[in-house]
Amino acid sequence: MEQVNLGRPGAPTASISLDAPAFVSLPSSAARLTPKQLVIEIALRVCTVSALSVFLVSAILQVLKDPSRITLLLFLFTSLLDIGLVVFARVARERDFTPVSMVMSVTGTFYYVAFQMEPGIHLIPEAAAVGLQIVGIVIQLWAKLALRRSFGLLPANRGVVVSGPYRVLRHPMYFGYMIRNVSFLLPNFGLQNVIVFAVHFCIQICRIIREERVLSKDRSYREFMSRVRYRLIFGVF
Repeated sequence: MEQVNLGRPGAPTASISLDAPAFVSLPSSAARLTPKQLVIEIALRVCTVSALSVFLVSAILQVLKDPSRITLLLFLFTSLLDIGLVVFARVARERDFTPVSMVMSVTGTFYYVAFQMEPGIHLIPEAAAVGLQIVGIVIQLWAKLALRRSFGLLPANRGVVVSGPYRVLRHPMYFGYMIRNVSFLLPNFGLQNVIVFAVHFCIQICRIIREERVLSKDRSYREFMSRVRYRLIFGVF
């Protein structure tokens, strides 16, 4: 979830500068959830940990069978990181609890449980795929370090970030996911995995649009959008 603090609560408003090293906007106060929203928030985090744990066990078993599957091992590593980020994510001051957004968020997050875990067709050598996958993972980590606790599942305003890779793309973390997914698919090619990744890509596009619908209510994010033109792919979208 890509998210700008115009200062500390109660401090004078400051203008946005993309030369600034960190946040341009953070939630000014703790978010208050209704009992129903609180249940949804807890359930999403529990489901995330559960689904990721099942995937991790399956992935570890496959790696133990064939230690040469480094692309699967790297995918496992980034999944572990996602568990921690989701569990300790900041509670947003505003989020989209609509059923459509919830379905897209859950599907877009848990898509990996539909993977064909067994080895597939190697369209490129494992070593080449690993190099490409590392590029995607580095971009993800760079974006996540910039976001810190402004990471989450549902479209929400957890504070807007304009540092690091957000100077180039509005959703660099999703760009990193896309590279990681393609580099995993190429040496683990199969019809099931192609369908899973194609559906996931379409869902991610929809998530970006809905996330920006929430974030664009924030004047600082609208200014950020005017400075950083492209969402996911530079020069295209």
